[in-house]
Amino acid sequence: MYGRTEHCIDSKMALTRLACVLALLTVHCYFSVLAVMLTTLNRAPSANEFEQIELSCLIESISTVKPRIEWKKIKDGKPSYVYFGGQIAGDLENRARIREPATLVILNATRSDTAHYRCEVTAPEDQKNFDEILIDLVIRVKPVVPTCFVPKSVPVGQSAELLCVEKEGFPKSQYQWFRNNEEIPEDPKSSPKFLNSSYMMNSATGILKFSDVKKEDDAQYHCRAKNEAGMAQCAPQRMEVYDINVASIVLGVLVVVLVLLCIAGGIYCAYRRGYLTSQNQTGNNYKAPGKNEGVDYVRTEDEGDFRHKSSFVI
Repeated sequence: MYGRTEHCIDSKMALTRLACVLALLTVHCYFSVLAVMLTTLNRAPSANEFEQIELSCLIESISTVKPRIEWKKIKDGKPSYVYFGGQIAGDLENRARIREPATLVILNATRSDTAHYRCEVTAPEDQKNFDEILIDLVIRVKPVVPTCFVPKSVPVGQSAELLCVEKEGFPKSQYQWFRNNEEIPEDPKSSPKFLNSSYMMNSATGILKFSDVKKEDDAQYHCRAKNEAGMAQCAPQRMEVYDINVASIVLGVLVVVLVLLCIAGGIYCAYRRGYLTSQNQTGNNYKAPGKNEGVDYVRTEDEGDFRHKSSFVI
C-alpha cells in the first residue's frame, strides 16, 4: 500500500513537470512569433580589396509582412545611411545590393569600406518591434612595392643600416630581408650560414642593422613586404664591403701635408724677395720741399752755395 502511494505521488510530480515545460514552450513560441529577432553568419567578415563580400543579416522570427530594413555605416564614430527607403545610398551606391530579406552584398569592396555596419529591422506588427545587429567589416589591402635603402659600400668593422618601407598595405605589412635570394633569419644563431653575422632585424619596422660588418656580408639584398592580402618586394641592391688600407691613408695624409708645406714656403720666399710688396711702396717717392713764398734762391759761382734774396709779390 505504501509503495502504491509513493508511485502515485511520483506520477503526479512528473505530470506537473511536463505541464510546466509545455506551458513554457507555449509562452516562448507565442513571444517568438510576436517578436522580430536577427542573427548573422559572421560578425567579423573580411575580404581582399576589389573582391565581393556579404554582410549577412538573417531574420529568425517576425510577424510583420513588410518590415522596414535599414543599413548604416559607422566610421570614426559617425553613422551614415547605406540602405534606406529600399535603395542603396552613400559611397556604396552602384557597388552594393540587398539580398532578401536583409543581407547586404558589396560587389567591389575598397579599403574605404572598412568600418562597422549595423543592420536594423523595424516590425510594427510585432510585440517586440525592433532589433539590430552590428557587423565589423575589414577590407585587406595588398602591399605595394616597398622602398628599400641599401648602402652601396661599407668598410669592414663599421655599422650599416638597411631600411624597408611600405605604407599602403592593410593590415600593416610585416617585412622579410633576403641576402642573395636567401631569407635572413631574425636570429643569426639559428642558421649556420649567418652564424658569423652580427645584425638585428625588426620584422615590424623593416630595419636590418649590422653592428660589425664582415666580408661575408658583401652581397645582394632585397626586402619583401607581406600581409594577409599578398606580398610585394623591391629589386636586389648590392652592398659592397671593403677593407680599410691604412698605408694608403697615411701616405695620402703625408702628401697633403707636403703640398701645404710647399705652398707655405713659396709664399714666404715671394714675400722675402718683395714680390708681394705693394707697388705704392716701390720707386723714388721723395718729394722736394716747397719754396717759401717771397724767397728766391740764387747760386753764385764762387761760393758754390745758395743765397737768397727777398722779393715781394704784389
